[in-house]
Amino acid sequence: MICCLKSIFQIEFRSPICRNINDVGYFWFDNSYSMILPFIIFIISLGVLIVAAKFFTEAAERIGLSLKMSPFMVGVVIVAVGTSLPELISGIIATATGHSEIVIGNVLGANISNIFLILGMATIVSRRSIKLGKEYIFIDLHFMLGSAIFLILFLLDGEISRIEGACLVIGFIVYQIYLMKSDKPDEMPTLNDPETVKKMTSVRLIDGLILLVSAVGIYVGAKYVVQSIQDIATALDVDKTLISLTVLSFGTTLPELAVTISAARRGQPEIALGNILGSCIFNSFMVTGVASLIRPIAMPFELAKTSVVFLIVAAAFFYLLSQDKKVSKWEGMLFLLFYVVFILKITGVA
Repeated sequence: MICCLKSIFQIEFRSPICRNINDVGYFWFDNSYSMILPFIIFIISLGVLIVAAKFFTEAAERIGLSLKMSPFMVGVVIVAVGTSLPELISGIIATATGHSEIVIGNVLGANISNIFLILGMATIVSRRSIKLGKEYIFIDLHFMLGSAIFLILFLLDGEISRIEGACLVIGFIVYQIYLMKSDKPDEMPTLNDPETVKKMTSVRLIDGLILLVSAVGIYVGAKYVVQSIQDIATALDVDKTLISLTVLSFGTTLPELAVTISAARRGQPEIALGNILGSCIFNSFMVTGVASLIRPIAMPFELAKTSVVFLIVAAAFFYLLSQDKKVSKWEGMLFLLFYVVFILKITGVA
């Protein structure tokens, strides 16, 4: 298909798929539209990755409930991890293929998006201020701050080594042990319709098939997301980290955004907040940790400097505003404004 596009558009195209044409990964269309095909591949593959992660998480949730797992365990083990699968799988593939800078860019961008964009949206969609009265949420806030501090400290020298990656994975294990021993709330985030959840009594074959097919979709989507980022970065002559900090991080946080808005609309904004915090912790500890165990992760200093500063601001600002144990709509609007400033700064517009 990609090779056919060359003859249709009469373009010079270089792609790893069309080795007999060229082998760099971008093309020129009338010397003006050099990014059409790489962007199309990126958008399609990112869409496949997100949709496959959604189906995977929904099927895994139904299987978990059918196996009599508690709603708490389903939320912590399946939903929280499932909504972060795009970051995890794309991070593993990026590191394995020698593009580790994509990983840290995606993690930093996703965490900043989680706090500024998704939390801001949750407060606006919610009919009331988000309260932090429940102990498990407030302690999650401490773990989120701690995971951000670990990530920032390890990035000071511009690289996360395998030993540092192991420390991050251990941090996530400690967090999971805390969750198991904490008071378990009655409700957790869900991607399934409540009526569907109530009807789950036995494992269905269709759910197993959906799990298998969506797992393949996650892998294929993540593989081509990473490849297209390389193509786009080469064509634009920009660092791959910039693309992962902006477009990729926004795309991979869409599952969290969907779960968060759904919970907020149901009048459960605290559950939405728990999902945001859990995703930030998972990204910092597991996505970065697992990827760096495969290969040390490096990040260009200039991009790291800007994004790390914004992550510090996001974590610290969130922590300070939450001391009254609530996040109001006005504070949510301020978070959204911070996100706009982040995009403007990281892209060099402002």
